[in-house]
Amino acid sequence: MNPSDHFLRTINKDFDKDIEEGMDGKRMSTAQAIDTLANSYKSSAHLQKVTHQIQDMRATGGPVVKKEGKPSFLTQSLVLTKRSFVNMYRDLGYYWLRFAIYIALCLCVGTIYYDVGHSYGSIQARGSMLMFVAAFLTFMAIGGFPSFVEDMKIFGRERLNGHYGVASFVIANTLSATPYLALISVVPGAIGYYLTGLQSSIEHFAYFAVVLFTTMMVVEGLMMIVASAVPDFLMGIITGAGIQGVMMLNGGFFRLPHDLPKPVWRYPMYYIAFHKYANQGFYKNEFLGLTFPSNQAGGAATITGHEILRDYWQVELGYSKWVDLGILCGMVVLYRVLFLLIVKLIENMKPMLQRLRFRGDAPSVHVAEHGSRSP
Repeated sequence: MNPSDHFLRTINKDFDKDIEEGMDGKRMSTAQAIDTLANSYKSSAHLQKVTHQIQDMRATGGPVVKKEGKPSFLTQSLVLTKRSFVNMYRDLGYYWLRFAIYIALCLCVGTIYYDVGHSYGSIQARGSMLMFVAAFLTFMAIGGFPSFVEDMKIFGRERLNGHYGVASFVIANTLSATPYLALISVVPGAIGYYLTGLQSSIEHFAYFAVVLFTTMMVVEGLMMIVASAVPDFLMGIITGAGIQGVMMLNGGFFRLPHDLPKPVWRYPMYYIAFHKYANQGFYKNEFLGLTFPSNQAGGAATITGHEILRDYWQVELGYSKWVDLGILCGMVVLYRVLFLLIVKLIENMKPMLQRLRFRGDAPSVHVAEHGSRSP
């Protein structure tokens, strides 16, 4: 037996039924065992050594050492952010592998749609390229889900020990992931953007990169919610992929908004799907200000970007592209708040469920009266 287990078993009165044997072979109760150990310690050299150490400490002097309280919320967030940042840096599967895959995919997209030009056919090409970025590049954000599940396991243990709260964990995870997502948005995004030949001004590219960054933050928040409800990483990836697949179908590309069936798919799924706002932000950023040759016989020789957005892509033009970006930023905050609330709810519900389960599993005891007679 492990020595620590042996002594814990010896001094624990819950094990009084398992009486220990003394040195002389006689049975000994727990109280007797505790007295024997205490008396042995008092007459041992260990007590004298500890007494001398205490006297030396008292003779040293100095200021009184006060017990430190629980670290502040800011300190918790900073320490967790630093630890999470280092963990993401060391874990190749968290962001670095995704970064390499994004570069490869953007090279593929850039070469397939290389220099699309300004012909009428480039309208569909530009829209398809932007849809791929908004849908499939952001879809790959689920690649970091297994690593996040491991972080959730560590968070669960440390949370039970009272080291920090859920809000500190959410803020730290968000801040530590920001530099990596920004790097993924800018470098691969620039490769695909400029190879395709989209609007070349720095303002248009900056908006493109910010929308891509924000959309990936939205997906990570969505996967945080999935991780809180489905802790198994394989089932979580399947669940997250299914949710994004449904949102992707209702994003306004595979089926134009006016063609979506109104029950469920148009209202409310079309407005819930973050792809709607990502696609519209990308389309407004790219097409407004451009003109293309028209293919309509007898009509105008050119078609403006405003007309393309209104008639070809059926984009809502009642507000600017910055409103779409603002809605995506709101989704980033909303998904993380939902994650916090779900974790809090699970923490409060788990003891209640355990009590109900204990009552359900408790064996029923039938007491027979002494005076009862068998028939």
